[in-house]
Amino acid sequence: MSTNSLYQKNYFNRLGEFANLSPESFHAFVKFDTLALKEGKLSAKLKELIAIAVAHTTGCPYCIELHITQAKQKNASKEEASEAIMIATALKAGSVLAHGVNALNAYDGNTDEELYKEQYFLRIKEFSTLHSSAFNAFIDFDTKTMKDGLLTGYEKELIAIAVAHTTGCPYCISLHVQAAKKLGVSKEEITESIMVATALKAGSALAHGVNALNAYDQVALLT
Repeated sequence: MSTNSLYQKNYFNRLGEFANLSPESFHAFVKFDTLALKEGKLSAKLKELIAIAVAHTTGCPYCIELHITQAKQKNASKEEASEAIMIATALKAGSVLAHGVNALNAYDGNTDEELYKEQYFLRIKEFSTLHSSAFNAFIDFDTKTMKDGLLTGYEKELIAIAVAHTTGCPYCISLHVQAAKKLGVSKEEITESIMVATALKAGSALAHGVNALNAYDQVALLT
């Protein structure tokens, strides 16, 4: 292995080594991952699109490669995958902006012990005055991303919920769950979306484990 090449597709083949190194945990994860991505209330195709969005949020190149391939096998188009990626982009950026209301509270010396309240999110409009051009450009991007396209608003909200759970933004979770419910999304469908996000976030840690194996073996070669 070249020490200058930290990511190669064939590194992912080492993932199976964890079946011997930590068999009980590894097999338990594989079972969970399989069930989370299995068709249920949500189609297997939509789950793969959710997985693509989350994989771009975690930034795992192995997961991106895997789930793009699996989505294509389930007849997802490049355009649909791109819409999912745009949702991930909007939600990841949006989580930063949403947390900006906490920055406003801190700057203004808010003495409230509660750091997260739904009412704090109302302060987000203040950014339209503080940095109007950038704020308005983001709102335009976010609005266009979430409107119906090849993916429906219904599907896009489910993707957004998964990504929001990956970024860990409580404001985004609240906003998109409420928006999804208004569109008729069930609690069961929301839960399946969250399970996909959970599997992908855990899976990204495991996938990067192949780099840990490479690093460990490289040290062994040098000593």
